Amino acid sequence: MIQAKIKLQNQLTSEDIQIENNQIIKNGNTYDVSQLQIDVPIKGTVYGTLLNYRGELEAMKEQMNQSPYNAPPKGPILYIKPKNTYTSFAQPIPLPQDTEQLSVGAALGIVIRKTATRITEEEALNYIEGYTIVNDISIPHESVYRPAIRFKARDKFCPIGPWIVNASSVTNPNDLRIRVLINETTVQENTTANLVRPIAKLLADVTDFMTLQAGDILLVGVAEHAPLAKIGDHIRIEIDEIGYLENTIVQEENVAMEGNQ
Repeated sequence: MIQAKIKLQNQLTSEDIQIENNQIIKNGNTYDVSQLQIDVPIKGTVYGTLLNYRGELEAMKEQMNQSPYNAPPKGPILYIKPKNTYTSFAQPIPLPQDTEQLSVGAALGIVIRKTATRITEEEALNYIEGYTIVNDISIPHESVYRPAIRFKARDKFCPIGPWIVNASSVTNPNDLRIRVLINETTVQENTTANLVRPIAKLLADVTDFMTLQAGDILLVGVAEHAPLAKIGDHIRIEIDEIGYLENTIVQEENVAMEGNQ
Protein backbone atom coordinates (compact mmCIF):
# COMPACT_ATOMS: atom_id res chain seq x y z
CA MET A 1 0.00 0.00 0.00
CA ILE A 2 1.31 3.43 -0.99
CA GLN A 3 1.91 6.03 1.72
CA ALA A 4 1.16 9.61 0.69
CA LYS A 5 0.12 13.10 1.76
CA ILE A 6 -2.90 15.00 0.50
CA LYS A 7 -4.15 18.54 0.97
CA LEU A 8 -7.86 19.18 0.78
CA GLN A 9 -9.43 22.53 -0.06
CA ASN A 10 -10.06 24.80 2.93
CA GLN A 11 -7.49 22.93 5.02
CA LEU A 12 -4.30 24.63 6.16
CA THR A 13 -2.11 21.53 6.27
CA SER A 14 -1.69 18.22 4.47
CA GLU A 15 -2.65 14.92 6.04
CA ASP A 16 -1.30 11.39 5.75
CA ILE A 17 -3.25 8.94 3.61
CA GLN A 18 -2.82 5.55 2.00
CA ILE A 19 -3.37 4.81 -1.68
CA GLU A 20 -4.52 1.46 -3.02
CA ASN A 21 -5.61 1.02 -6.65
CA ASN A 22 -5.88 4.82 -6.89
CA GLN A 23 -8.37 4.82 -4.01
CA ILE A 24 -7.74 7.08 -1.01
CA ILE A 25 -7.84 5.53 2.45
CA LYS A 26 -8.26 8.29 5.04
CA ASN A 27 -9.21 7.87 8.70
CA GLY A 28 -10.33 4.31 8.01
CA ASN A 29 -12.64 5.32 5.14
CA THR A 30 -12.11 4.70 1.42
CA TYR A 31 -12.75 7.41 -1.17
CA ASP A 32 -12.48 7.74 -4.91
CA VAL A 33 -10.32 10.70 -5.84
CA SER A 34 -13.36 12.35 -7.46
CA GLN A 35 -15.20 12.36 -4.12
CA LEU A 36 -12.81 14.80 -2.44
CA GLN A 37 -12.08 18.46 -3.15
CA ILE A 38 -8.33 18.25 -3.54
CA ASP A 39 -6.02 21.26 -3.33
CA VAL A 40 -2.50 21.77 -4.70
CA PRO A 41 -0.33 19.53 -2.48
CA ILE A 42 2.81 21.67 -2.38
CA LYS A 43 3.82 24.95 -0.75
CA GLY A 44 7.09 25.88 -2.42
CA THR A 45 8.37 26.95 -5.84
CA VAL A 46 8.10 24.78 -8.96
CA TYR A 47 11.28 24.60 -11.03
CA GLY A 48 11.15 23.09 -14.51
CA THR A 49 14.06 21.39 -16.26
CA LEU A 50 14.64 21.51 -20.01
CA LEU A 51 16.40 18.99 -22.27
CA ASN A 52 16.63 16.26 -19.64
CA TYR A 53 15.23 13.47 -21.80
CA ARG A 54 17.63 11.83 -24.23
CA GLY A 55 15.14 11.95 -27.09
CA GLU A 56 14.46 15.64 -26.51
CA LEU A 57 18.19 16.41 -26.40
CA GLU A 58 18.82 14.39 -29.57
CA ALA A 59 16.02 16.19 -31.40
CA MET A 60 17.63 19.56 -30.57
CA LYS A 61 21.19 18.45 -31.34
CA GLU A 62 21.53 20.21 -34.70
CA GLN A 63 20.06 23.45 -33.41
CA MET A 64 22.27 23.43 -30.31
CA ASN A 65 25.42 23.12 -32.40
CA GLN A 66 24.57 26.28 -34.32
CA SER A 67 25.15 29.91 -33.38
CA PRO A 68 24.75 31.40 -30.82
CA TYR A 69 25.05 28.21 -28.72
CA ASN A 70 27.55 26.11 -30.72
CA ALA A 71 27.39 23.26 -28.20
CA PRO A 72 24.91 21.36 -26.04
CA PRO A 73 24.32 22.83 -22.55
CA LYS A 74 26.86 21.81 -19.92
CA GLY A 75 24.50 22.19 -16.95
CA PRO A 76 20.76 21.94 -16.27
CA ILE A 77 18.54 24.52 -17.94
CA LEU A 78 15.90 25.64 -15.46
CA TYR A 79 12.83 27.86 -15.44
CA ILE A 80 10.16 28.72 -12.87
CA LYS A 81 6.44 28.05 -12.91
CA PRO A 82 5.18 30.88 -10.66
CA LYS A 83 2.40 30.49 -8.10
CA ASN A 84 -0.31 31.90 -10.38
CA THR A 85 0.11 28.82 -12.60
CA TYR A 86 -0.67 26.30 -9.84
CA THR A 87 -3.95 24.45 -9.99
CA SER A 88 -5.18 21.12 -8.68
CA PHE A 89 -6.67 17.81 -9.73
CA ALA A 90 -9.86 18.08 -11.85
CA GLN A 91 -9.65 21.88 -12.13
CA PRO A 92 -10.07 23.38 -15.64
CA ILE A 93 -7.10 24.54 -17.69
CA PRO A 94 -7.89 27.83 -19.47
CA LEU A 95 -7.25 28.13 -23.22
CA PRO A 96 -6.38 31.76 -24.09
CA GLN A 97 -8.64 33.35 -26.68
CA ASP A 98 -5.83 33.81 -29.22
CA THR A 99 -4.62 30.19 -28.94
CA GLU A 100 -5.91 27.01 -30.62
CA GLN A 101 -3.91 24.33 -28.78
CA LEU A 102 -1.82 23.83 -25.65
CA SER A 103 1.27 21.68 -25.18
CA VAL A 104 0.89 18.98 -22.51
CA GLY A 105 4.04 18.62 -20.39
CA ALA A 106 3.79 15.40 -18.38
CA ALA A 107 6.45 15.48 -15.66
CA LEU A 108 7.47 13.71 -12.49
CA GLY A 109 7.86 16.26 -9.71
CA ILE A 110 10.51 15.78 -7.00
CA VAL A 111 9.30 17.28 -3.71
CA ILE A 112 12.16 18.54 -1.54
CA ARG A 113 12.17 17.48 2.15
CA LYS A 114 14.81 19.83 3.60
CA THR A 115 17.13 22.64 2.56
CA ALA A 116 19.48 21.35 -0.15
CA THR A 117 22.70 23.19 -0.98
CA ARG A 118 25.63 21.62 -2.85
CA ILE A 119 24.55 18.10 -2.04
CA THR A 120 26.25 15.04 -3.55
CA GLU A 121 24.66 12.36 -5.70
CA GLU A 122 25.22 9.85 -2.93
CA GLU A 123 23.16 11.83 -0.41
CA ALA A 124 20.62 13.37 -2.81
CA LEU A 125 17.80 10.89 -2.23
CA ASN A 126 17.85 11.74 1.50
CA TYR A 127 16.61 15.23 0.58
CA ILE A 128 13.46 13.99 -1.16
CA GLU A 129 10.12 14.00 0.66
CA GLY A 130 8.28 12.33 -2.18
CA TYR A 131 6.99 12.57 -5.74
CA THR A 132 3.95 14.03 -7.45
CA ILE A 133 2.58 14.51 -10.96
CA VAL A 134 2.82 17.84 -12.76
CA ASN A 135 1.33 18.95 -16.08
CA ASP A 136 3.68 21.66 -17.33
CA ILE A 137 1.22 23.31 -19.70
CA SER A 138 2.49 25.84 -22.23
CA ILE A 139 1.49 27.57 -25.43
CA PRO A 140 3.53 25.97 -28.26
CA HIS A 141 6.58 28.10 -29.01
CA GLU A 142 10.10 27.85 -30.46
CA SER A 143 12.14 29.30 -27.59
CA VAL A 144 14.09 26.62 -25.71
CA TYR A 145 17.07 28.14 -23.93
CA ARG A 146 14.99 31.11 -22.75
CA PRO A 147 11.41 29.90 -22.25
CA ALA A 148 9.03 32.80 -22.82
CA ILE A 149 7.08 33.73 -19.69
CA ARG A 150 3.96 34.61 -21.67
CA PHE A 151 3.85 31.07 -23.09
CA LYS A 152 4.58 29.10 -19.90
CA ALA A 153 3.40 31.24 -16.97
CA ARG A 154 -0.28 31.82 -17.73
CA ASP A 155 -2.81 31.41 -14.90
CA LYS A 156 -3.54 27.75 -14.09
CA PHE A 157 -0.88 26.44 -16.49
CA CYS A 158 0.55 24.03 -13.90
CA PRO A 159 -1.81 21.35 -12.57
CA ILE A 160 -0.17 19.47 -9.67
CA GLY A 161 -1.21 16.42 -7.70
CA PRO A 162 -3.36 14.86 -6.67
CA TRP A 163 -1.07 13.90 -3.78
CA ILE A 164 2.57 13.50 -2.80
CA VAL A 165 3.68 9.88 -2.63
CA ASN A 166 6.27 9.29 0.10
CA ALA A 167 9.73 8.59 -1.29
CA SER A 168 9.84 5.30 0.62
CA SER A 169 6.83 4.04 -1.37
CA VAL A 170 8.55 4.44 -4.76
CA THR A 171 10.65 1.45 -5.79
CA ASN A 172 12.92 3.22 -8.31
CA PRO A 173 12.15 6.80 -9.38
CA ASN A 174 14.59 6.43 -12.27
CA ASP A 175 12.41 3.76 -13.87
CA LEU A 176 8.83 5.04 -13.82
CA ARG A 177 6.59 4.76 -16.86
CA ILE A 178 4.75 8.01 -17.77
CA ARG A 179 1.69 8.02 -20.03
CA VAL A 180 -0.47 10.84 -21.41
CA LEU A 181 -4.03 10.11 -22.47
CA ILE A 182 -6.26 12.62 -24.25
CA ASN A 183 -9.92 11.68 -24.33
CA GLU A 184 -8.95 8.16 -23.18
CA THR A 185 -6.48 7.63 -26.06
CA THR A 186 -2.78 7.19 -25.24
CA VAL A 187 -0.84 9.91 -27.10
CA GLN A 188 2.55 9.79 -25.37
CA GLU A 189 4.52 7.24 -23.38
CA ASN A 190 8.02 7.43 -21.97
CA THR A 191 10.00 6.52 -18.88
CA THR A 192 12.31 8.23 -16.41
CA ALA A 193 14.89 5.60 -17.41
CA ASN A 194 15.51 7.91 -20.39
CA LEU A 195 16.61 10.91 -18.32
CA VAL A 196 19.92 12.55 -19.27
CA ARG A 197 20.48 13.33 -15.61
CA PRO A 198 18.90 10.74 -13.30
CA ILE A 199 17.25 12.14 -10.20
CA ALA A 200 20.24 12.10 -7.84
CA LYS A 201 22.51 13.62 -10.51
CA LEU A 202 19.94 16.30 -11.35
CA LEU A 203 19.58 17.31 -7.70
CA ALA A 204 23.35 17.43 -7.22
CA ASP A 205 23.89 19.54 -10.34
CA VAL A 206 21.06 21.98 -9.56
CA THR A 207 22.01 22.48 -5.89
CA ASP A 208 25.60 23.11 -6.93
CA PHE A 209 24.53 26.62 -7.97
CA MET A 210 21.22 27.23 -6.17
CA THR A 211 19.53 26.19 -2.93
CA LEU A 212 16.29 24.23 -2.94
CA GLN A 213 14.01 24.70 0.05
CA ALA A 214 11.67 22.28 1.80
CA GLY A 215 8.42 22.11 -0.19
CA ASP A 216 9.96 23.10 -3.52
CA ILE A 217 9.34 20.89 -6.56
CA LEU A 218 11.97 20.14 -9.19
CA LEU A 219 10.53 18.69 -12.40
CA VAL A 220 12.71 16.00 -13.98
CA GLY A 221 11.76 17.26 -17.44
CA VAL A 222 9.23 16.76 -20.21
CA ALA A 223 9.83 14.07 -22.83
CA GLU A 224 10.07 14.75 -26.56
CA HIS A 225 6.97 14.99 -28.76
CA ALA A 226 4.77 16.63 -26.15
CA PRO A 227 1.15 16.12 -27.28
CA LEU A 228 -1.16 19.00 -28.12
CA ALA A 229 -4.64 19.44 -26.67
CA LYS A 230 -7.54 21.69 -27.66
CA ILE A 231 -10.65 23.05 -26.02
CA GLY A 232 -12.83 20.33 -24.51
CA ASP A 233 -10.01 17.77 -24.36
CA HIS A 234 -9.72 15.69 -21.20
CA ILE A 235 -6.08 15.14 -20.20
CA ARG A 236 -4.96 12.29 -17.98
CA ILE A 237 -1.32 11.81 -16.95
CA GLU A 238 -0.41 8.48 -15.37
CA ILE A 239 2.87 7.72 -13.61
CA ASP A 240 3.55 4.25 -12.28
CA GLU A 241 3.53 4.04 -8.46
CA ILE A 242 2.38 7.68 -8.21
CA GLY A 243 -1.16 7.77 -9.59
CA TYR A 244 -2.90 9.94 -12.15
CA LEU A 245 -3.68 13.62 -12.72
CA GLU A 246 -6.74 14.71 -14.70
CA ASN A 247 -7.81 18.10 -16.05
CA THR A 248 -9.94 19.41 -18.91
CA ILE A 249 -9.22 22.36 -21.21
CA VAL A 250 -11.92 25.04 -21.31
CA GLN A 251 -12.20 28.49 -22.85
CA GLU A 252 -10.37 31.08 -20.73
CA GLU A 253 -13.41 33.30 -20.16
CA ASN A 254 -15.23 30.33 -18.62
CA VAL A 255 -12.64 29.91 -15.87
CA ALA A 256 -12.99 31.91 -12.66
CA MET A 257 -9.58 33.45 -12.01
CA GLU A 258 -8.47 34.33 -8.50
CA GLY A 259 -9.41 37.93 -7.80
CA ASN A 260 -12.09 37.94 -10.53
CA GLN A 261 -14.63 35.57 -9.00
